[in-house]
Amino acid sequence: MTSWDVAVIGGGPAGAATATLAARAGLSVILVDRARFPRDKACAEYLSPEAARDLDALGVLGRIEAAGAARLHGFRLVSDDGAAVCGRFANTPFTPYRPFGYALPRLAFDAILLDAARDAGVEVREGTAFDHLIVEGGVVRGALVREGPDACEIRSRIVVGADGLHSRVARGLGVARRGGLARLALVAHLTGVEAMSDVGEMFASDGWYVGLAPVGGGRVNFAMVVPQAEAAGIEHDPEAFFLAKLRSVPELARRIRGARVAREVMVTGPFARRVSSPVADGALLVGDAADFYDPFTGEGIFAALRGARLAVDVLAPALARGEATRRSLHPYVAMRRRAFLGKWILERVVGLGATRPALMRRFTRQLARRTHVADLWVGAAGDTVPVRTLFAPRHLMAFVL
Repeated sequence: MTSWDVAVIGGGPAGAATATLAARAGLSVILVDRARFPRDKACAEYLSPEAARDLDALGVLGRIEAAGAARLHGFRLVSDDGAAVCGRFANTPFTPYRPFGYALPRLAFDAILLDAARDAGVEVREGTAFDHLIVEGGVVRGALVREGPDACEIRSRIVVGADGLHSRVARGLGVARRGGLARLALVAHLTGVEAMSDVGEMFASDGWYVGLAPVGGGRVNFAMVVPQAEAAGIEHDPEAFFLAKLRSVPELARRIRGARVAREVMVTGPFARRVSSPVADGALLVGDAADFYDPFTGEGIFAALRGARLAVDVLAPALARGEATRRSLHPYVAMRRRAFLGKWILERVVGLGATRPALMRRFTRQLARRTHVADLWVGAAGDTVPVRTLFAPRHLMAFVL
């Protein structure tokens, strides 16, 4: 029976990045995913300017650009009364790693990252489903996986759960908890959308919102978030529900008049998930398995990539010293807090206002009067501006005066 230093469950951005970096650190790594790549995924498909730093560190930024990734230089926010404001990443005192973000279909993006893992020496097994953790004496020692009808034990010194929002690894560790976001997302690609520019867009309405991002090839990603209470209408006919919502917004109704759905409407959620701890004896969680970002901020991929770097910065030294215990992995908890606390606060503040029309109208109109503050908010959402900057008294006054 072969054993590895690291077994990664999940081949999305978090898993592929963790596997690549761990292999480059000299560790033997196996990665398994139940899907076969390339495959589509319900996702906003947006990468913030700061995510480019992590893609560069992985050595894949050139491949992302060569694949035709669209460049987004900022975001436009539109409230339900039609008020709008646009902020740009380059228009702040902070110099971003790139003055634009990227948008690329996960069909291409995930395959690029998985190829990078293979290039780094990771053993990648597609079409291999995680079954359960192997736990001995309270310590995770590997995982049982299935390739078709055949079961196989994977023994490892640490298991990394990178299996997404509904992580079975997190459930196996007993750390999965219900959160507060009882929402669903519907995501589709449309062609023939009018008046797209070099920025992404976010339309907020009463109880729901939708983001638009060109992803290359004339396609636009539409990522809509609605209350879970609307699940029955979605289940009956996802595409009809989706288009009816879009057409209820006057500006969008005009702009999609001649558009067509080029990729089926995919549904994901609910988002009411969190974990009590991302580390355990012999295991660690990354990406959405460790923490879920409100879709309004669109930062899941950035968090996955940056979280992978933090994970390997902790697990590699822990394995070099001996076992990956909860104690030796605990610095990862503090590192994640330092890296993401500001965004956790921002996502909750924005998520609170995004579905409340009165708040969003005031927010949008006040930002439109002070475009330099709008640039800061967009920069913070894009990880190029420290969130604490937004709460400086002179910037908070923008919403009072």
